[in-house]
Amino acid sequence: MSASSKARIGFIGAGWWATSNHMPLLAARDDVELAAVCRLGADELQQVQERFGFGMATQDYRELLEVDLDGVVVASPHTLHHEHARAVLERGLHLMCEKPMTTQAEHARELVELAQAQNVALLVPYGWHYKPFVQRAKKLMDDGAVGRIEYVLCHMASPIRGLLSGDALDLDDVSGGSEAPLFSPDPATWADPERAGGGYGHAQVSHSSGMLFWLTGLRAEHVFAVMSAPGAQVDLYDAVTVRFAEGAIGSVSGAGNVPTDQTFQVDLRIFGEEGMLLLDCERARVELKRHDGAHEIIDVDPASGGYECDGPPANFVDLILGRTETNWAPGEAAMRGVEMLDAAYRSAASGREERG
Repeated sequence: MSASSKARIGFIGAGWWATSNHMPLLAARDDVELAAVCRLGADELQQVQERFGFGMATQDYRELLEVDLDGVVVASPHTLHHEHARAVLERGLHLMCEKPMTTQAEHARELVELAQAQNVALLVPYGWHYKPFVQRAKKLMDDGAVGRIEYVLCHMASPIRGLLSGDALDLDDVSGGSEAPLFSPDPATWADPERAGGGYGHAQVSHSSGMLFWLTGLRAEHVFAVMSAPGAQVDLYDAVTVRFAEGAIGSVSGAGNVPTDQTFQVDLRIFGEEGMLLLDCERARVELKRHDGAHEIIDVDPASGGYECDGPPANFVDLILGRTETNWAPGEAAMRGVEMLDAAYRSAASGREERG
C-alpha cells in the first residue's frame, strides 16, 4: 500500500454511475490518485482513462489488483459484486462496493467477515446516510428514543420504470461531475435478470433497507414477499412482510413508477414501546413522537432531502487516510439488507415464507 498522503484508488467497473459521479468527485480531490481502472471494452476503457487520468487501465480486474493501491471502488454489474469485492478484500484493500453489495445473503456475510478479518473499511455508498437530518435520526435511534422496536414501515419509490423496462436513456446531465457523462445507463445492467439479479428490490430498495437496518440494528428472520413486473422482466413493485429476529415485525415496499418529473421517495416509520420516529427524505422531515409527551421535531430545510452524491466517496477517502473511524454506510447494514432482499426474491418465486 501507498505510504503517501494521497489515497491510491482503483475502480473495477466504469459505467454510467461510476464515470458520472464517483470518478469526477475523486478526480477533483488533491488527496486522491486515480491509480487504475478496469472495465470491458477497449474503446470505452480508453475513454475513461483519458478523461480521468488513470495511471493504468485493464480489462482484467486481476491485473488491476497487482497495482499498488489503498482502496478500490467496485461498480460492476450487481451479480459480479461478490467476485470482485472478495478479490479486493483478500488483497487487504479498503473497499467501497456499490449497492446491492451482493445479491445473495451468504455472499454478503462472507464479505463482512472478510473485511473484519482484514481490518479494512467496507463502505456501501448509501447517499442519504450523509444528510445531516438522517444522521440526526440515527443519533435519536442510537439513544433509544423509541424504546424497544415493535414495528417498522419502510417505503421507497423512484422514477426509473424506463430503466427497469429496458429502455435506453440519453442523460444530458447527472449529479457529481461538471462534464457531460461518458456513458448512459446500460439498459441490460438494470433490466436483464441475469445481469441485475433482480429489479427494483436490488436497484433501489437496497437503499431504503440499508437505511432501515442501519437505523434500527434489526435483522430479518422470516420474510414473505410478492412482486410484480408489468411490462418488464424484473420487478417494478415489491411488497415485503418481515418478522425480525428481535421480535419486531415490519412492512417494506418499493415502487419503480414515480413520474419522471418527480423526486425519489424514501419514508421510514419506526414504532417502539416508548414512541415513534418518522423519517421522510422526500420532504426532509424527522419527527419523534413519544408517549411521555417529549416530542421532538427536527428543524430541516424542506428542500434538503435530495440524494447526497459526494458523501460516500469523501467518507471512503477519509477512512483510507485514517482521518476518521466513522463509516456512515457500513457493510454490516448492507449485509442485513441483502439478507432480507435475498429472502424476498426467494419468497416471491416460491410463494412461501423464506428465512432471512
